[in-house]
Amino acid sequence: MTGLGLAVLRLTLAVVFVAHGAHELFGVWAGPGVGPGGVQTSAAHFAALGLHPESLMAIAAGLVQLLGGVLVGVGWLARWASIALIAYLSIGVWKEQLKWGLFLNWTGTANQGHGLEYSIALGGALVCLVLAGAGEWSVDGLRTRSAASRAAGRARLRGKV
Repeated sequence: MTGLGLAVLRLTLAVVFVAHGAHELFGVWAGPGVGPGGVQTSAAHFAALGLHPESLMAIAAGLVQLLGGVLVGVGWLARWASIALIAYLSIGVWKEQLKWGLFLNWTGTANQGHGLEYSIALGGALVCLVLAGAGEWSVDGLRTRSAASRAAGRARLRGKV
């Protein structure tokens, strides 16, 4: 059941990060409450946060989310992708969310951003993947099983089993 649990966790995170990365890079799912998206909009947001060069930062952030989400979803290099996504979230906490406290801006109060709770939840889930790995239902799990199988085969050939 652990493999299933890790697969559900990975796929849930993948949906969130792929959607956010696609929005930042291509403006996918743009609309009310989300904004137009795209590199130009993301670059303007990063410039307002004091992150420069803003266009490079927007592309890097979008790629980390999009590619990191895909890698986490299929469970290939999931630990490394999770570390990259944690770094991305950490920059967001540092530059944008820390000053607003813990809670999201549920009431939509003007001139107030969102707090840390979303990043804490995602970060905690990513830390679980870093510590536990992607699980047996993943590319990483398949590679681990395959390597163990090859090692057992070599041991049998040498007569050590």
